[in-house]
Amino acid sequence: MKKIGIIGAGSWGIALASLLQTNGNQVTVWSIIAEEIEMLKREHEHIDKLPGVKLSSDMIFTTELKDAVEGMDFIILAVPSPFTRSTAKMLKDIVAKDQIVINVAKGIEEATLMTLSEVIEEELPQAKVAVLSGPSHAEEVGRGMATTIVIGCEDHEEAVYLQDIFMSEMFRVYTSEDVKGIELGAALKNVIALAAGMADGLGCGDNAKAALITRGIAEIARLGVVMGCKRETFYGLTGMGDLIVTCASMHSRNRRAGILIGQGASMEEAMKEVKMVVEGVYSAKAALGLAKKHNVQIPIIEQVNEVLFDGKHVGQAMKDLMLRDKKIEYAD
Repeated sequence: MKKIGIIGAGSWGIALASLLQTNGNQVTVWSIIAEEIEMLKREHEHIDKLPGVKLSSDMIFTTELKDAVEGMDFIILAVPSPFTRSTAKMLKDIVAKDQIVINVAKGIEEATLMTLSEVIEEELPQAKVAVLSGPSHAEEVGRGMATTIVIGCEDHEEAVYLQDIFMSEMFRVYTSEDVKGIELGAALKNVIALAAGMADGLGCGDNAKAALITRGIAEIARLGVVMGCKRETFYGLTGMGDLIVTCASMHSRNRRAGILIGQGASMEEAMKEVKMVVEGVYSAKAALGLAKKHNVQIPIIEQVNEVLFDGKHVGQAMKDLMLRDKKIEYAD
């Protein structure tokens, strides 16, 4: 049995808490929101973010960071991407030397263009950092539905150690050393999912959805390879796999926000309606910044930025994508 601390009581943090406790571990969940912790203690269920998923009576809930970090075999950082740095700063004097911190949020920090693992490494240089990513809606993982995912860690032995702890008959885990590739795929697919949702809201069909998914992964891979990532990462679970599920499912907050924008809502109105952090909105500008830095074309992501931040109509963005200069597919 391992002792595991989960920092963040959102839907994904709670789903992973349920999985790891079911696997025979002792899990402690932290939230900065006292009312949220009181509700979890009382109901043993997150009735707002993951209703219907009952949590073990042995699970511990706390607002004290030390209680979720000190003495833990590893901790999971499960806060929304915009709060990764601020939360890591809070952990700076608590995380022990060589303690493993697994990031499960998906995003790129806009101000620095750093991946989230890079942010954590900067704030917690004493820690060993890994990532967990792939096509994995919390609603399904929490209910024990079949899911396959990837642990990313530059140290293969540590990746295998974590793989064994997460694995179950309904949760299959692969390992990878391409941490940056995993994180880029995870962050940028949210931006493409916004585009897919916008197309749905505009009334486009399956043909357009398939094109956005396919050309979207081409953009992500093109940027990633220039940044030193492995091309095959983007055609695996944390690239194409995660992109497909995020573009196609109504569990996807990015797709749902995109649908609302496609139907005429503003970015702010869509985010308010979805009621959860829409991480693609926060990653869109950072993705554009990375593309400019590395001189890479990402036309879909460019159009998403113009819709989100420049007031461009979704219909005009679609038209501009369709009427780009003629290309041969593989040379783009």
